[in-house]
Amino acid sequence: MYVQMYDTTLRDGSQGEGVNFSLQDKLLITRKLDELGFDFIEGGYPLSNEKDTEYFQRVRDLDLKHAKVCAFGMTRRRGVGAEQDTGMLAIRDSKAPVCTIVGKTWDLHVTEVLRVDLEENLAMIRDSIAFLKAEGRTVFYDAEHFFDGFTANPEYALKTVQAAQDAGADVIVCCDTNGGSLPERIVKILSQVQKEIRTPLGIHCHNDCDLAVANSLAAVETGVIQVQGTINGIGERCGNVDLLSVAANLALKKSGYQVLTQGVGLTHLTELSRYVYELANMNFRSNQAFVGRSAFAHKGGMHVHAVNRFAHSYEHISPETVGNERRILVSELSGRSNIVAKTTKHKLDQDPEIMGAILARVQELENVGYQFEAAEASFDLLVKKVAGAYEPKFQRIHYRVNVETAGQGQPLTEATVKLKIDGEGPIRHEVAEGDGPVNALDQALRKALIGFYPRLAEMHLVDYKVRVINSTGGTAASVRVVIESADEKDVWSTIGVSENIIEASWLALVDAVEYKLFKDDGFLGK
Repeated sequence: MYVQMYDTTLRDGSQGEGVNFSLQDKLLITRKLDELGFDFIEGGYPLSNEKDTEYFQRVRDLDLKHAKVCAFGMTRRRGVGAEQDTGMLAIRDSKAPVCTIVGKTWDLHVTEVLRVDLEENLAMIRDSIAFLKAEGRTVFYDAEHFFDGFTANPEYALKTVQAAQDAGADVIVCCDTNGGSLPERIVKILSQVQKEIRTPLGIHCHNDCDLAVANSLAAVETGVIQVQGTINGIGERCGNVDLLSVAANLALKKSGYQVLTQGVGLTHLTELSRYVYELANMNFRSNQAFVGRSAFAHKGGMHVHAVNRFAHSYEHISPETVGNERRILVSELSGRSNIVAKTTKHKLDQDPEIMGAILARVQELENVGYQFEAAEASFDLLVKKVAGAYEPKFQRIHYRVNVETAGQGQPLTEATVKLKIDGEGPIRHEVAEGDGPVNALDQALRKALIGFYPRLAEMHLVDYKVRVINSTGGTAASVRVVIESADEKDVWSTIGVSENIIEASWLALVDAVEYKLFKDDGFLGK
């Protein structure tokens, strides 16, 4: 059975706190979703803002291979014919091949929110769908608050979806809008609806009880053909169902279901996850199922020993199946198995003396505050240093950071760096301003290096974290800085520790740049 993946990241997902996509972001995400084989992409509500209106104009220029773009909107207003309703006309004029109409199911919402009588609500549903069907559009009907409405008044809830069916809706989508249902409630109600409704059903779950994936999978088991959700589960309140988890579970965990068969599919789910996080300017959720950086991370020595022999003993799927990778974390708790696993790519795992030296160095550094499970890039550089195979790409000579205020007290930050490239040539002496000490140092370092290493332009900072290690030291306490960086292919983390926050930041920043340069040269064995 093929299950349609309907993505509403650009509309429902953008309602999440702190999420704001530009028009270009929306077009880029649309293209990426199409590449992976998503079936439907909800672009927004054409009447809500100028950006959404322009999106539907611009998206026509994209050469989409499979996905169909959907325009979202509400049923016609009370007392207004669909052919005169501005919302209906905006949806029609979007020229989207698929129109998704949301209407009221719960009698409470009809009488107290819309403030119309129950029969008028049924007419609004019928008229809206019939109008768009007459325009030759595919129409999906989203039955808002369906499960709450059915629980409160099953007879009326059924009348609303029967009205949608009578008007010609192609799919009727039952929405758990409040996200408060349990899987058994989803199954029970959908099973009753399917006895009365012949139109194919879909499911749209929110995640307020952390059950959106479970509820969606349960709905598919009852026979729904479409799952609506967002990438990474972003959305209002606790978010929507994460379509990445739904797709992976259906394709890899359940038998008899197919998803995303018209694109590059499952092996690019991790890439898609990070792509959307980047465009949304959100931090990655490391423990996210299937696609998170920690999804296949192993730290305990016993676990790592087992994974080295039989990967499936501690992994439910191969990480490559969803485009992810196995990560072996190194810390003072690690056994030799962790070190062996982490150094295999460096071809050092057969040298017990080097293995012991690496473990000793890790324990020594973690004793003063380093944590390499959060900074794998710094660990890779440490391995090369201990093995005597490290030749720095540049020699650090000096750095200075100056912060002062001017005018109305606005701080100005300036950083100066001196270094040599490959130990040869004249000293590079560069100055740059920034939004703070770390940004200024980053800008100055790039100015000094970019002419020799132009691919540094691909690298950017994703996250910056500071943590006080020994809080009893007060303002003289040591701090740990972790910088997460990314380029077009990879994400990596580096670490620095010092009693001086700028020095700790500088150490982490230099490691981040060094890792990028070595990685591009293939020196790290990736």
